Amino acid sequence: MTIKQVPTVPGRFLLGSLHEFKNPLPFIDRLVREYDEIAHFKVAHFDFYLVLTPELVREVLVTKAADFPKDKRDNDILSKFIGRGLVTTNGETHKRQRKLAQPAFHTRRIEAYADTMVDYTERLTAVWQTNDERDISEAMYELTMYIVSKTLFDTGMDDMADRADLIGQAIHDLQAVTNDDFQRVVQWPEWMPLAHNRQRKAARAVLDETVNKLIAERRAGPFEDKGDLLSMFLQTQDEEGAYLTDTEVRDQLVTVFVAGHETTSNALSWTLYLLTQHPEVAERLRAEVDEVLHGRVPTLTDMRQLTYTQQVIKESMRLIPPVWTLSGRQAAHDVQIGDYLIPQGSVVMVSPWAMHHNHRYFADPQRFDPERFTPENEAEIPRYVYFPFGAGGRVCIGNSFAMMEATLILATLIQQFTFALVPGQTIEPNPQVTVSPKHGLRMRVSRREALDEVDSFPLADLIAV
Repeated sequence: MTIKQVPTVPGRFLLGSLHEFKNPLPFIDRLVREYDEIAHFKVAHFDFYLVLTPELVREVLVTKAADFPKDKRDNDILSKFIGRGLVTTNGETHKRQRKLAQPAFHTRRIEAYADTMVDYTERLTAVWQTNDERDISEAMYELTMYIVSKTLFDTGMDDMADRADLIGQAIHDLQAVTNDDFQRVVQWPEWMPLAHNRQRKAARAVLDETVNKLIAERRAGPFEDKGDLLSMFLQTQDEEGAYLTDTEVRDQLVTVFVAGHETTSNALSWTLYLLTQHPEVAERLRAEVDEVLHGRVPTLTDMRQLTYTQQVIKESMRLIPPVWTLSGRQAAHDVQIGDYLIPQGSVVMVSPWAMHHNHRYFADPQRFDPERFTPENEAEIPRYVYFPFGAGGRVCIGNSFAMMEATLILATLIQQFTFALVPGQTIEPNPQVTVSPKHGLRMRVSRREALDEVDSFPLADLIAV
């Protein structure tokens, strides 16, 4: 088979596309428009290959996954944030961790938290009044943090309230420092007394203190399965009878804690934003919720009937995927994918943002249209085109949990409130480890009996930034 030359994106001398890549979302959108299957670009001395077809995505993530382990540089940077858990390990270590962690995400175990998700949503919003102005991104961040704390540690809202702001700020700081690390050509050692190293150390100390204390308390007493993920991790044994070490438990918990609320909170925030821009979708969503629930709170058994609710969430995660790119995959040797040769050491980018915005697979891809995800239409989407939770052997282990959580929270909110975007603010996606609203999302919330006029912000402006 003839090897085709990978088209290269023109860049600056020595720097390549470094300047453009500092604002990656419009850069990726440009590559999607201008290149068909794959694009090669340089960031300083690093070589990147962005794959743009489902066939190439499948090869990198599935059929030739062993040839494309996670990029060492990415793993080293992320491990400073979340340790060496499922996200930042490769090979046999990752397989062992995945196998040990899998029972913690058994369907029956995570479904047990459906009522907690609804209850916590109602408790958090109990103080919301008509015409209240709230930063919805902060509210969703706080809500999902409470939920993941309960599912991980059996820690209630009241127990977390005094530390929620502290932990939230620590995670925000770690995201910012981690993003800065990704942007740096040179990685400075952690022991150097630089400002970003001090910020990382302080933020990590907050997370470590919280998680290590909970692990130590559980280890100190007789084992009790409280139904949380910490209980499951503590009693898990490998084939040789070995339990996870405290460090392994800590790394898994921090990984799930960060990923388990950051991504879902962003998905919910962007979904609520998009609903303010599309009142006809919000009205249809509200009609479904009213018809299914008849005024009662949603439960797990309602999930099957909340079909349009899930379509809205899926389309929101298509348009603004919480994870804009997966960790880079580094070619372990010269590897052929499709008709192209990826040189050893090069990094392959697999980006949900790129595939979800690809006009070859989604007509008018910047348009918000939940009808894309009717059962009939979703079946027509090629596999490995839509993957907000990743794909292959490293697909997000908590994807079912996340969809259940987002569906039940959204149904609870829509049942009780209307949302209107406060005018005059700048809405801008901030692509760090996850895509959050850079300046927050200030909305005016009202109880259903008092409808506010919906203020509109052009979606095209959001996607174009």
